[in-house]
Amino acid sequence: MGPGPRTTPQNMAETTARILMEIEAVLFRPQDPFTLTSGRRSPVYVDCRKIISFPRARAQLMDFACDLIQREAGYESIDCIAGGETAGIPFAAWIAERLGLPMLYIRKKPKGFGRNAQIEGHMPEGSRVLLVEDLATDGGSKLNFVDAIRQAEAEIAHTFVIFHYGIFPDGVAALEERGVRLHALATWWDALAVAEQNGYLDDAGVAEVRRFLQDPESWTPGSQPAAP
Repeated sequence: MGPGPRTTPQNMAETTARILMEIEAVLFRPQDPFTLTSGRRSPVYVDCRKIISFPRARAQLMDFACDLIQREAGYESIDCIAGGETAGIPFAAWIAERLGLPMLYIRKKPKGFGRNAQIEGHMPEGSRVLLVEDLATDGGSKLNFVDAIRQAEAEIAHTFVIFHYGIFPDGVAALEERGVRLHALATWWDALAVAEQNGYLDDAGVAEVRRFLQDPESWTPGSQPAAP
């Protein structure tokens, strides 16, 4: 039986964006941009870690996650759910519980003592693993986890995140070149559409955020594109 009208990808994206804005995990500040750890300035900011503290919000998002995973990856195509250290771990646990699957977590690097393990939990060789993280910017951090899974003689063809920036196509292409599809509930484009529809931003704010999303590498606060 196919998904009902309330669980279409578009509806899930819009509802996810609404939830993230309600709990202030997604923020827009085009007139007073954020300074990221990289030093880059940004009119938008996302912190999916906040979700863990909002039980009703996280339950809805995890239900969406399972629906999306089963639709896109299949019902019998995953053997284990692996959370990426650190932010992906709680979401992997909730998804694994809902799907009735074993849960693992993957360290960013081997711990350097004892078994020197990078993957914690029981993962038989040949297991088909779904990698779960909270967020994807350019997708680069996923490659490290993909390598760890494959080095442990397991298979990975899918990774899931709650929120994907959706503005760095090279990162998605790099994952696809490694045979991994990225699945997400929402992107910044979804969040901007909801913000515009619901008056979270005025026209100038919408225009500024859109300008950032179209070219994040060269965006600077208040700058205007050059005349043609």
